[in-house]
Amino acid sequence: MDFVKRTIDLAMKNVEEGGRPFATVIVRDGEVVAESPNKVAQTGDPTAHAEILAIREACRKLGTEHLTDCDIYILASPCPMCLGSMYYCSPRQVIYVTTREDYAPYYRDDRKYFELDTFYAEFSKPIEERRLPMLRQRDDAAIEVYRRWQQLNAKQA
Repeated sequence: MDFVKRTIDLAMKNVEEGGRPFATVIVRDGEVVAESPNKVAQTGDPTAHAEILAIREACRKLGTEHLTDCDIYILASPCPMCLGSMYYCSPRQVIYVTTREDYAPYYRDDRKYFELDTFYAEFSKPIEERRLPMLRQRDDAAIEVYRRWQQLNAKQA
């Protein structure tokens, strides 16, 4: 099966149905484990990117948060949120078909604090210099959550 073509076809079908031009197909051992188009427009959920939805489905089906034996096919180089999710699930590899530069003449998605052209530079700034207002409200009791997790999850020696 041509998984690149399947990814393109899934994205095109989504566009024809009023969705955004992105899709993801996750493959393990030559078989599709999960696939999804971007569903942000259909759901009003800004996290409903194709990669996120397909990763959730694949992890649920496989019963793991690790997709180390899977290949993830995506229509375009990933946004920062999707890139982060792929780092977390650690697939064998990610195959992308287009880049932001390829599709920029045809598609834009600018938001109040987020533009693809500037996001990576924004993300690397110190927190207090970012456009998104962020305020730390320190409470020393918060670290107890992590201490408790460590206690409950300590490896048996």
